[in-house]
Amino acid sequence: MSKSRMVLFMLLCISLLSINALADDENFSVNISASKFLGSYLVNETGFALYYYQNDSSLDGMSTCNDDCAKMWMPFYVEDLTLPESLNPSNFATIERADGSKQTTFKSWPLYLYSRDSSPGDARGNGLEDDQWRVIDPANQPELI
Repeated sequence: MSKSRMVLFMLLCISLLSINALADDENFSVNISASKFLGSYLVNETGFALYYYQNDSSLDGMSTCNDDCAKMWMPFYVEDLTLPESLNPSNFATIERADGSKQTTFKSWPLYLYSRDSSPGDARGNGLEDDQWRVIDPANQPELI
C-alpha cells in the first residue's frame, strides 16, 4: 500500500470514529419518536413514551396524579434538560408537586412515564382511563395555561 493510500485510509478511520463519537453525544433527555399509529410523540432518553394527563388541566398545570396514581404513572423529571434542535426549550419547565418533588412539564402539561411500558417504544398507556392519558405530540400539543 502506498504511503498516500495509507494516510487516506487513516484519515477515513479517524473520520468514522469522529462521526461515531458525535452520534453518541446525541442522547437527549427528551427526544421525539414516531410510530405508524401514534405519529410523533415525546420520549425520555431511553426511548420510553412521555404522557400527559387530561385531569391536570383542572389545576392549571399542577399534577393531579398523586399517591397510588403516581406509582402507576411516574412523574417525569430531568434536572439537566437536553433537547434536539426540533424541540423548543421554552416549551419545557419544572413544577413542584404537592409532595415537594419536581416534575418536568411540556407546554405547562406535567409529564409522566407509564409503569407498564416495558420496552422503549411502548405506549401502552395511550388512551387509558377514557382517553385521559395520552402521549404528547410535540407539534400539535396545545398550551395548558
